Amino acid sequence: MNPSAFSAYSESQSPADEYMDDWLFLPSSSAVSPPHEGACREDTEERGKLKSKLVSAWNSVKYGWSFKQKSNLNKSSPVMMFGKSYQLSDQGEKECFHRSFAALLWLTYRRGFPQLKGCSLTTDSGWGCLLRTGQMLLARGLLLHLMPQGLTCSVSHHMFKDDMDLPEIRPDARAVCMQNSRGLRKSARKLSLGSLLDRCMESTHRKVVSWFADHPLAPFGIHQLVEFGKGLGKKAGDWYGPSIVAHILRKAAEASADLPNLAIYVAQDCTIYKDDVKELCGRRLSGISAASLQPWRAVILLVPVRLGGQELNSAYITSVKKILTLEYCIGIIGGKPKRSLYFVGFQDDHLLYLDPHYCQPTVDITKGNFPLESFHCKYPRKMPFSRMDPSCTIGFYAKGQKDFEMLCKVVDEAVSTSAEMYPMFAFAEGHHRVEEEEHKSPATNITYIQRKTELRRVDTNDSMDEFVLL
Repeated sequence: MNPSAFSAYSESQSPADEYMDDWLFLPSSSAVSPPHEGACREDTEERGKLKSKLVSAWNSVKYGWSFKQKSNLNKSSPVMMFGKSYQLSDQGEKECFHRSFAALLWLTYRRGFPQLKGCSLTTDSGWGCLLRTGQMLLARGLLLHLMPQGLTCSVSHHMFKDDMDLPEIRPDARAVCMQNSRGLRKSARKLSLGSLLDRCMESTHRKVVSWFADHPLAPFGIHQLVEFGKGLGKKAGDWYGPSIVAHILRKAAEASADLPNLAIYVAQDCTIYKDDVKELCGRRLSGISAASLQPWRAVILLVPVRLGGQELNSAYITSVKKILTLEYCIGIIGGKPKRSLYFVGFQDDHLLYLDPHYCQPTVDITKGNFPLESFHCKYPRKMPFSRMDPSCTIGFYAKGQKDFEMLCKVVDEAVSTSAEMYPMFAFAEGHHRVEEEEHKSPATNITYIQRKTELRRVDTNDSMDEFVLL
C-alpha cells in the first residue's frame, strides 16, 4: 500500500538545515481528503502520495546512513543505562551493554500501513516522531512488567539477522549479564543466534512488539494513538508534544484489556500526588470479587516537565543524570529542538538515545514468525546535554507498593539537588484538585509559573507543549 497525502514539506527549507522536516506540520486540508469527487480528488490524492514518498525517502536518506555507523563511546568512562553501569574497557561488560541496548524496542517512522481513520495518510514520516518515542518508553515499561525480573537485558539476542554481526556471547560477557540480572538463571537451550531465552519469553516479546504494530487493532499502534489524540484536540499530522503524548499513552493503557494489572499515572503541574497514585493502583478491578481484591497494580509514572525557557537550564543536567542512574527510570521522551528522541542513558556529558526518524516499511505482524530485526537498533546515538530540548516527559515504573514507596524516596532525592534551585518536579501527599482544571484545554498556549505565592502568565506559542516552567 502506497503512502498517501502528505503536504507538510516546505520548499523554502534547505537540505542543509539541521532541523529540516524533523517535525513537520500538516494543515488539516492535507491530512483529510478533500470533499471533491472524480478527477479532482484523484489528482489531489496522487500529488499527496508523491509528496509522501518524497518525505519518506528524505528521512530514509537523512537518517539511514547514521545507523550503519558506530557511536564513539569513551572506553575510560562508565556508561549508565537504566540503573546499570557498564565499563566499556572490560570486554565482557562492553558486550553486555551492546546486547542490553540492542534488546530495547526501536519504534520508528513506518510507511505503507493501513490508512489512518478520517484521512488518507499511510505513513507517519515527518510528524509521528513523538508518538514513536512515547511508544518506545511504554514498551520499556511493558517489558519490565511482563518479563521475569532481570531478564529484559538479553531479551532480543535471537531477533537479529546474521548481517547484524552480533558476536557470539563470550563466557565473561555471559557472567556479567547474569550478574546484572541479579543472578537469575536463563535457559541454556539455544535458539537462533545463541539466544539464552526459552520460547515462552520469545513469545512474550513478540506479543509486546505486536501491541505496537502499525495496524488499527494494535492497542498501542499508531492508529490507536492517533484516535486517542483526537480527544485531546490533535489529529494525524499535527504537532504532538511530550505532555500530550503522556496523556495519549494513559488513555491507550486504560482502554486495553491486555494489561489489567498495570496503570499509568500522568503527573499534574509537575507534581506526583501520592494519594492519587495509591487510589489508582489499589482500586478494585472491575468484575473481580471482594475475595480476590487486587491489592496493588504496577504503575508507570509519566512526568511532563519543562526545564528552562527556549533552551535547557544547565542547572538541571545533574538531576537528569541522577534520574537516568535509577533502576526505576524507563527513559525520557524528549529530544533536540524540533526532533523527538528517546533518551535511555548517558556517558560523561552526552545523552544516549534511540532515534525514531528512520522510515521503514510496515511489518505484517499477522504472520506467526514476523521479522523482528527492524524493531531493534544495534548501536546507540549520543548528543551533548546542552542540546537537549527543555520540554520532555520522564518515565518511571514501579512493580508494587513497596517499589512505589522506594521510588518516591530515591527520585525525590535525585531531583532535589539544592535548596537554591527549584526541583524538576515534586511529590506531594493528598489529591490533585481537578475542579479548576475540568474545562481547561490540554493544548493551551498559556503556562503559569509559580514563584512562591505569585502566578504569572507566560506566552509559550513557540514552545513544544504546555508545561510549568522551572
